[in-house]
Amino acid sequence: MSFQAYLDGAEKKTGKTPAELLTAAAERGFDGTTKASVVLEWLKTDYDLGRGHGMALYHVLKNGAQISEKHVGATGSHRDASTTLRLDGIANR
Repeated sequence: MSFQAYLDGAEKKTGKTPAELLTAAAERGFDGTTKASVVLEWLKTDYDLGRGHGMALYHVLKNGAQISEKHVGATGSHRDASTTLRLDGIANR
């Protein structure tokens, strides 16, 4: 799955956009210096999100909405359409 597909899947599962989940993370004091295991445990406990969805959200928390160009336009299951991830929700596309 692509980064965007994981973020979209997290939204479908939780009913919250990636931006809303990132805001909730910030409200808990999580940022790019927080260990992934801490964020993953919170997402599992509060939202029942698994590791794949959690790591996609953690990547954005740590690195922002930009991803590497190596997956853009590539073939296979890990391809993304853009180097900029959409965090504002599926309905806003």
